[in-house]
Amino acid sequence: MVELKTDTSIDAMHEAGQVVARALTAVRQAADVGVSLLELDAVAHEVLREAGAASPFLGYRPSFAPTPFPAVICASVNDAIVHGIPDGYRLRDGDLVSIDCGAILEGWAGDSAVSFTVGTPRAADVTLIESAERALAAGIDAAVVGNRIGDIAHAIGSVCRTAGYGIMEDFGGHGIGRHMHEDPGVPNEGRPGRGLPLRHGMVIAIEPMLIGGGRDDYHCAPDGWTLRTNDGSRAAHVEHTVAITDAGPRVLTSRDGL
Repeated sequence: MVELKTDTSIDAMHEAGQVVARALTAVRQAADVGVSLLELDAVAHEVLREAGAASPFLGYRPSFAPTPFPAVICASVNDAIVHGIPDGYRLRDGDLVSIDCGAILEGWAGDSAVSFTVGTPRAADVTLIESAERALAAGIDAAVVGNRIGDIAHAIGSVCRTAGYGIMEDFGGHGIGRHMHEDPGVPNEGRPGRGLPLRHGMVIAIEPMLIGGGRDDYHCAPDGWTLRTNDGSRAAHVEHTVAITDAGPRVLTSRDGL
């Protein structure tokens, strides 16, 4: 069931989203050659603590997971697409890093992700990240009252496929509110004009995940969480929490503070 949020609730979700935005900004600023993924997790954890927010990631255990997630961020490097567990790995020059983070504040959730490179970037990685961001922007632009879920999916998928990238079939965006994952699902590829109609008060997380090699297949690492490309190519993951309103899409996790 899809819960329509009131304008007051959307304002509260914006506050949670801004905690996430600050955490991602702090992590990106801290990320450098030689910094460990565990150190980045600690940076995000401190931002949440200072805000009085809880992490929806820490201890989360969906049906597919063998163990609860042990951190407040997902840190996915190079061929890891999503759900990477922060560990002692120290970032190297040229790494492509995707950080996913969430927060629960006053009972409302926010969820966002960003991809970036560390040190000297590869040209192909820059293009991959730019394409992911364009796909996210296209999805947000399609998140308007009167459209359908399929219009968002089609907008994202069109950018990805035109650029020659792969898309994971089984993972995409989702509704969000009191819980990090709610109805409806928001695929990263689909047919326009299909699916649930978009209404004022719906809040969704839109999150393109692009596979650089152009293939769609992937596998789960032995840790039971990290999803990696089968061909070893690099991946990018970006995400925003977006409220659908009569005035247009409102990005609740924007990192410009608006």
